[in-house]
Amino acid sequence: MPQFSFSDALLHWYDQHGRHDLPWQVADDPYKVWVSEIMLQQTQVKTVLQYFDRFIQRFPDVETLGKAQWDDVAPYWAGLGYYARARNLHKAAALVTEQGTFPKTLEQWIALPGIGRSTAGALMSLGLRQYGVIMDGNVKRVLSRFYAIEDDLSKPVHERHMWQLAEELCPVQRNHDYTQAIMDLGATICTPKKPLCMHCPMQTHCKAHQQGIELQLPYKKPKKAVPVKSAKVLVIQSNDHWLWQQRDAAGLWGGLHCLPVIEQDHSFEQLCQQLDLKTVKHKTLISHSFTHFTWQLEAFVFHIENDQKEHIETELGGKWHSPTQAIDLGIPTAMKKLINALQIGH
Repeated sequence: MPQFSFSDALLHWYDQHGRHDLPWQVADDPYKVWVSEIMLQQTQVKTVLQYFDRFIQRFPDVETLGKAQWDDVAPYWAGLGYYARARNLHKAAALVTEQGTFPKTLEQWIALPGIGRSTAGALMSLGLRQYGVIMDGNVKRVLSRFYAIEDDLSKPVHERHMWQLAEELCPVQRNHDYTQAIMDLGATICTPKKPLCMHCPMQTHCKAHQQGIELQLPYKKPKKAVPVKSAKVLVIQSNDHWLWQQRDAAGLWGGLHCLPVIEQDHSFEQLCQQLDLKTVKHKTLISHSFTHFTWQLEAFVFHIENDQKEHIETELGGKWHSPTQAIDLGIPTAMKKLINALQIGH
């Protein structure tokens, strides 16, 4: 009986059942692969597909992105979340544009902002069609089940072991197909909750399946309760324009436009007095969840006269935009929720 080859079985499955029509599966275009890899961090393919084409139409190559201002880039990422990814991509594109050429080695990719070992491996493999090894969530899940690894993979010693296994399995021939294939297997067959083991090319050799423990792997730390925080949102309206601030580049929603958010009650009261905002016209409450906390945001709507606009703009350092204009500039999903809630409320 011939010896089982993980890579041969995977590639055979991929040729018949893998995904071959993703918009970033373009030979000799490391830029598209790069954008897709950054978008796919923490985000599912079906969500990325809604953003990728629009982003590429606006920034068709690394030079266009590298020379663009952040304010031009932000609207094309707004709603995808994890905005530090976009800021790092923008910075790295500027560096590559300055250098005039894409990195050619794993180390050169890793030296760019926002690129770790796995993303660099994907760029070597999928972007440059060179040898590269990846270790994203799909790969961890496939390997931890195939080998029935019950360790906590967040610990460095166990992560090193996973990288060693990944490198041993990864072929030089058809490396880029193998890289896409193992991601596809994890995304479509060896899924987190309901793996389709009956359709898996690894089924008869998968140790977790043999032991009936595939749903328990990879090891998951018990989830901590997510804290709930509250804040007040200031909605100052003058006719159909609202006062928006651009947030600092660092931190939550960095660089996006946002209604003023005030976390302390006494600070909110002081600010209303300072701005001479007296009568609340309307209130609404929304909840928005991040990975590390949930925000309860209570919006207070004030209507002002034209002669107050300049004073308020100076005090808050903001600009007046209609909700539609603000969306075009780039706003977080939570602000879109608030706009919808306020418009429905009237």
